[in-house]
Amino acid sequence: MRVLVVDDDKLVSISLKTILEADGRIEVVDIGTDGTEAIELYEKHKPDVLLMDIRMSGMSGLVAGEEILNRHKDARILYLTTFMDDEYIVKALTIGAKGYILKQDFESIVPAICSVYSGQNVYGSGIMERLPELLNVKPGIDLAGYGISGKEEEIMAEVAGGYSNREIATRLFLSEGTVRNYISVILEKLQLRDRTQLAIFYLNNKK
Repeated sequence: MRVLVVDDDKLVSISLKTILEADGRIEVVDIGTDGTEAIELYEKHKPDVLLMDIRMSGMSGLVAGEEILNRHKDARILYLTTFMDDEYIVKALTIGAKGYILKQDFESIVPAICSVYSGQNVYGSGIMERLPELLNVKPGIDLAGYGISGKEEEIMAEVAGGYSNREIATRLFLSEGTVRNYISVILEKLQLRDRTQLAIFYLNNKK
């Protein structure tokens, strides 16, 4: 898989390139140093995964990520940062990033990239559990107003709980394909990009 690395610390970028390419499944197509370069290099290479820092001189990774996702809704962005900052986590979730992990957990970087490449969302331990608090959840609205059925709301609750399609299928006695279809329909009804935004929507709007 082809990965673009963006970090304003050149030593970190070189180390990441070495670690990633040693895995054998990953090719680092280029290295950037700030958000502006991230946008330019993403347009140039169209990588499978963009591994990017958040705090950088010049344009931040969050601003760059939002711009890239506005242009390419299917972009897979994985944030790799030193900071477990609530504001950063919420912003990353809101714009549709596929993951948020810490540099300290270097052993999880390659598995996280592979998971994001395969379509999964990857966040550090405890983040999904903290979402209601992070998002300052308020009394919600009736999801039926969005055309959401009872079964679809049940699926949404499972997604918000951090369960995979396979786990949801087992818990609700459905096939994995049926769960996948439900989620696609729900995303279409709510005009959301992915299951992370779906989880945020549910947590912000449930009664």
